[in-house]
Amino acid sequence: MKEWLVTVTEYSVLLIDTIALAIVLFGTLEAFLAGFRAMLTGQATNIERREVWLRYARTLVAGLTFQLGADIIETSVTTGWEAVARLGAVAVIRTFLNFFLERDLTEIRELQHERAKERMREPTGA
Repeated sequence: MKEWLVTVTEYSVLLIDTIALAIVLFGTLEAFLAGFRAMLTGQATNIERREVWLRYARTLVAGLTFQLGADIIETSVTTGWEAVARLGAVAVIRTFLNFFLERDLTEIRELQHERAKERMREPTGA
């Protein structure tokens, strides 16, 4: 029974790590293309450029979340401290990414809210 559990765990970890890889690759490609497009047009505002990076950060957080899940599963059948250390490292990195992502998202929302208020105050003179 234990051997079966270890085998299922190994395949599960492989599948989840593959999903994480796909998420990070897709996000990286999307961020590269959006950034390249903004650079070519030269008309992207700071907010638009920042939104590209925020989308990319969300993608990285999603990929790290899947990796964290895979590491948790792997740790359940591993007796070595290396797996526990890796799990801790991924958790710390993910925590810092989430903190800074949330801070940036809050800043963007506040800027957008202020600009919306400014637009509403502007006269629509016709």
